[in-house]
Amino acid sequence: MKGATSLRLAAWLIAIVVVALPVVGVLQGWFASGSWPVRELQVHATFRHVSAAQVRAAVAPTLGAGFFAIHLDKVRDAVAALPWVGQVEVSKRWPDALDITVTEIRPVAHWGDGALLDEDGRIFKVPDAGVVNGLPKFQAPDGRVADVMAFYRTATTDFVPYGLRVSEVDLSARGGWTLLLSNGARVVVGDGQPDQRLARFAAALPILMRGRSDGFVYADLRYSNGFAVRWPEPAPTPSQNPKNGGPHAADGNV
Repeated sequence: MKGATSLRLAAWLIAIVVVALPVVGVLQGWFASGSWPVRELQVHATFRHVSAAQVRAAVAPTLGAGFFAIHLDKVRDAVAALPWVGQVEVSKRWPDALDITVTEIRPVAHWGDGALLDEDGRIFKVPDAGVVNGLPKFQAPDGRVADVMAFYRTATTDFVPYGLRVSEVDLSARGGWTLLLSNGARVVVGDGQPDQRLARFAAALPILMRGRSDGFVYADLRYSNGFAVRWPEPAPTPSQNPKNGGPHAADGNV
């Protein structure tokens, strides 16, 4: 009786192996993988910095296993290794298609020398970072990303009513802030209460600009009760030639 039970159990095990082995073999790509090739590869992306051709070339070595045996993690890793790729989603579509959706990293600023900053505050490097135009430039210690982004937003809010954009934000190792505006003006904010100093200066701009058609070229806000402003030198006239002792632009303390 015991022997008969063992035989039946062995028969069941053999039957399971016979049925399961071909399935496992196909799924693992051990054999017959060429019978279910991937014939369609759909790439979905914005294609600003990553091309469909780059994605196809990256995943090509992983497609030889066939539809069932493809490891989606390997496909995902191959695409994620491309520059500018932030997120990757990969799925199979019966009977012979593979869908890949790529979300590119969205840069918001240049960071330091040759790096970029994304909208989540992460520093990343890509080969063509220098050719990305239209972004502000941040120079600061890597551990101060959140502070720089916050101060940039504050400065942008302060200057936008006057048609000025913040082109550069510099935070020195000692904590001193300096801004470069879209009109070329440099604003030295300093290291103590930069938000308050900047707000005070921005609030005074309408008074400072009264009667002036040109903007300031330099402002030093490192004063406890005011700031110094330098205005562009006026164009010389025949009666006011600098060589003849005519007037020069002077710093104005407020």
